[in-house]
Amino acid sequence: MPEDLSPVVPKGPLSPLGDTPSLAMGSVTDLAAPADMWDRIRRGLDMPDIDGRLVDGRIKWYVSRPDYIQRMSERAGRYMFYIVEELERRHLPTELALLPFIESAFNPGAVSRTKAVGIWQFMPRTGKSFDLRQNSFRDERQDIVASTNAALDYLESLHTQFGDWHLALAAYNWGQGNVRRAIARNKRAKKPTGYLHLRMPAETRLYIPKLQAVEQIIRNPGAYGLTLPVIPNHPYFEVVNITLPVIPNHPYFEVVNIDSDIDVALVAKLAGIEESAFRALNPALRQPVILANGTPQILLPWDNASEFKLRLAAYNDQLATWTAWIVRRSETPAKIAKRVGMNEKELRKVNNIPPRMIVRKGSTLLIRKKKGSGKDVSARVADNARLALTPQFSKLKIRVKRGDTLSGIARRYRARVSSIMKWNNLKNPRHLRAGQTLIVRVR
Repeated sequence: MPEDLSPVVPKGPLSPLGDTPSLAMGSVTDLAAPADMWDRIRRGLDMPDIDGRLVDGRIKWYVSRPDYIQRMSERAGRYMFYIVEELERRHLPTELALLPFIESAFNPGAVSRTKAVGIWQFMPRTGKSFDLRQNSFRDERQDIVASTNAALDYLESLHTQFGDWHLALAAYNWGQGNVRRAIARNKRAKKPTGYLHLRMPAETRLYIPKLQAVEQIIRNPGAYGLTLPVIPNHPYFEVVNITLPVIPNHPYFEVVNIDSDIDVALVAKLAGIEESAFRALNPALRQPVILANGTPQILLPWDNASEFKLRLAAYNDQLATWTAWIVRRSETPAKIAKRVGMNEKELRKVNNIPPRMIVRKGSTLLIRKKKGSGKDVSARVADNARLALTPQFSKLKIRVKRGDTLSGIARRYRARVSSIMKWNNLKNPRHLRAGQTLIVRVR
């Protein structure tokens, strides 16, 4: 472990162009385009460092796990160009591009124990406050473009509120209310109010050290005996540990407009890519169909986007084989499948309905679309789709024995006393008689 952890590339504010450090009057510098994304990130590093054993401990942790760094970097390669472009456009420090390493290891499918989702790990409530839609058909907390824009909006607002990036990041992890209260406690006690002086949970205490550790490694990987996987500024590459030729700045994906409902499998086919590659760029989509009124834009690899648009224009068959259907009364999946002309197993699978469940009235299900039907799902349905389920019970008739009590019967059949009273129209739980017949519902 080296003693000197100072950066190889000096930190400094971004120029108005956003891709090179600011130049002093009369200075001379190399204005060559960055060779890869790591180089580009280094040029925009601008946050103050913190010193101490916490950072050293995190560096040792990452350095001892080169395979983990490799996997994270491979995933980051799909999304990093867009994130850095957006940071540079907003004149924000490029350390923020490394935050998904800490939040989710750049896994768009990451779900925390507290139900935070996506590479930026948005909680349901916070996601809704930034207009990230969450329903049966899509979860925009996993949408790379939408969630990145929301995360940077949130981080900018936190920085404006606290005036300090370390406090802003602590608020992103711990909650702005918690940080405000911690600052208020220190003010009352006449103590400093910086990040290192606040009382906070261990996870938040290690949050900045983790980020700084990743930053230190990226600034000077050779100092730690590492070779970073190359992430060129170009959409077509394989992540390898060798030096690749310098490739001009180029986005990995293109945003493509969707005008009509269309199957995911058909999009992948027309674009000339595997469906898994499509879903890696569009992880917010939960279903086998894209609803144009809910998801009017998708992401495709840059060159494949042009191929897709050309083939789509020449395609004359039905685009979507799925549509949405509103359940008008609570029913079993078997009855619904018969009603809509589908196999029950397929209906359960596509809508993720577990066994022994009844689908409640008002739920939105995905069903097979009739051949020749050109009607798209409406925006109201696409944006408000929900699936409500209730356990399916079997009715049992039981005969009350001498000495039986309603509470004892409820325990025996794992039911509530109030439920048994409702099922049998009983007014008083003590009014039971031997030989009486009761209806009990069990799962």
